[in-house]
Amino acid sequence: MKNIRNFCIIAHIDHGKSTLADRLLQVTNTISEREMMDQVLDDMDLEREKGITIKSHAIQINHKHKNENYVLNLIDTPGHVDFSYEVSRALAACEGVLLLVDATQGIQAQTISNLYLAIENDLEIIPVINKIDMDGAMIEEVKDQIIELIGCKPDDILLASGRTGVGVDAVLEAIIERIPAPKGTIDAPLQALIFDSVYNPFRGIIVYYRVRNGSIKKGQKVKFVSTNQEYEADEVGILKLGLEAKKEVFAGDVGYIITGIKVAKEVKVGDTITDALNPTKEIIQGFQEVKPMVFAGIFPVNTDEFEELRDCMDKLQLNDASLTFELETSQALGFGFRCGFLGLLHMEIIQERLEREFNQTVITTVPNVSFIAYTTKGEKVIVNNPTEMPESVKTDRIEEPFINAQIITKPDYIGNIMTLCLGKRGILLNQSYLTQSRVELIFEMPLTEIVFDFYDKLKSQTRGYASFDYHPIGYREADIVKMDILLNNENVDALSALIHRGRAQDFGRKLCEKLKELLPRQQFQIAIQAAIGAKVVARENISAMRKDVTAKCYGGDISRKRKLLEKQKEGKKRMRQIGNVEVPQEAFLAVLKLD
Repeated sequence: MKNIRNFCIIAHIDHGKSTLADRLLQVTNTISEREMMDQVLDDMDLEREKGITIKSHAIQINHKHKNENYVLNLIDTPGHVDFSYEVSRALAACEGVLLLVDATQGIQAQTISNLYLAIENDLEIIPVINKIDMDGAMIEEVKDQIIELIGCKPDDILLASGRTGVGVDAVLEAIIERIPAPKGTIDAPLQALIFDSVYNPFRGIIVYYRVRNGSIKKGQKVKFVSTNQEYEADEVGILKLGLEAKKEVFAGDVGYIITGIKVAKEVKVGDTITDALNPTKEIIQGFQEVKPMVFAGIFPVNTDEFEELRDCMDKLQLNDASLTFELETSQALGFGFRCGFLGLLHMEIIQERLEREFNQTVITTVPNVSFIAYTTKGEKVIVNNPTEMPESVKTDRIEEPFINAQIITKPDYIGNIMTLCLGKRGILLNQSYLTQSRVELIFEMPLTEIVFDFYDKLKSQTRGYASFDYHPIGYREADIVKMDILLNNENVDALSALIHRGRAQDFGRKLCEKLKELLPRQQFQIAIQAAIGAKVVARENISAMRKDVTAKCYGGDISRKRKLLEKQKEGKKRMRQIGNVEVPQEAFLAVLKLD
């Protein structure tokens, strides 16, 4: 065990984690030249296009140092804030981390939040400045930022370039010299931490774990503690670029197990695996159920494609256990699903994967968060969907989720960010200069305001120079109302929204104006109204298309024209009673793009 090192790489998005991992694999000859390609650990097209890691990967590297053979387990982590629970479990499986900072950009929001996660897990931190070969590299400034942040010595900071491979040997040496070997006893009962799982269509769910104590053998009966299920280990082994089967995986090592599980929900990240016959007394701490933060409805464009969409959602859930969904019906959109996502990026990825991998075009309703409503009888109702909201007469109070938002930017943009965040009901808690050219702003804000378009606005207000990170801090009471959109006095449930009373009127007015542009004109007048309860707060009219019924009457008596016009008026009235208004797909998307 003294020659095993378990580590992961943490960094902000696009600071070169995957590229550095490529070089580590190349230098140690873990991967042959033929298998080598850029971002070799990101195997999804989406990951390569967006340049982000969605699904983390683990890989074992063998390296010879001072005539001794070492086993290095690299547990790659996703960097995005939506997946922070997965990151925390991956960190719990390690003894040390490489903290990567881009030499051209310096320290950013997620660098700091992931660093705090590493410190909480009491890991050895090796700071690495990456991209030193770039023209805009500010090596000395970034060094000062790191020293100020973690209080290390200047000599502890390594300089490297993932693209050219400079300094990679020094990184490997530091991993071996500085990161402690795993602690654990091979003779103790089996205790292993699940940090990830992937779905294989032929073998079922493959579970990745790190063994803390004991060992796991092929054919052994194992038990997953949180679900209390028992399985037989059909195959165990270690993770190279593919899977490499072994008879036994020992304490301190990282491996995989195949038990033929077919349902993703049975495998929970953070759970403990133990021996079914001789279970461990201690469960690994820190396990949480993954809680969705953002909810949206997903509906097929054609209602008869519903069954197909259901199959696709089931398959997606095999790959991504953090996706939750349940059936939902809407008068405007028919049958669909109410889905829960970890955050906005997660939602975007699921939508993108439905389109790419399953060829499904879907309509997504306005994303909203989960509220807690307390009725006058003292009951607690969790509201994930505007239709679940109790009537205002029966509601005592409503609480909405708040987050602690951390924004790091250049001093020139402080004013813009203040205006944006205070306009979104934010409360400024702290403002501190990390260096002369970097400011950290900390706000408390309602999550509802962020779900909509906050991130895009933040980027445009700061020309892309702000980085943003958040974590939930609980629920607080708020004045939330349900706003309905009525077309000809009929409620379109898919356009309903839960919104703060102060913003409802303004939002309603903009939405009505937008719908007026998008809805096709009919032979009768259409009234578009935004209403809170029985009170209409905004209204727009789409005028009727007129057919000139008096064209055939030239000259002559006015009463003939009047008779025809009266007849037309009656027809319009009747048409309006039975006519229904089709809402085009663009209308649902328009709600997302309101400024």
